[in-house]
Amino acid sequence: MNLSSDELGLLLYLETRAVDHSGQVDMTHMNEADVKIVERWAAEDFISFGRVASDFIGNGGGTSWVVLSEAAWVRVAAERKARAARTWEKRSWLTTSEKRIGLEQSTE
Repeated sequence: MNLSSDELGLLLYLETRAVDHSGQVDMTHMNEADVKIVERWAAEDFISFGRVASDFIGNGGGTSWVVLSEAAWVRVAAERKARAARTWEKRSWLTTSEKRIGLEQSTE
């Protein structure tokens, strides 16, 4: 599945909510376009998405919930790996091994 940069950002947000917030999604961090994407993904079974029962809203977790499909987990893992590679190349520090062999820091 090819995703736009906006879709990748949304998927990463949903993954963070799934991992760090037991699936609760804070909708204040999503705009109308995000909601349309989430609705499409849910219809395609890329994710499951719904509302948290009203008795449990207000505990700071969010008003909605998300569960990622296996395909969504595979896609988000690939994106995390790619981002790690990109940020590694752009880092502004050296490892001790690199420093010992005299590698220069990138100034780009």
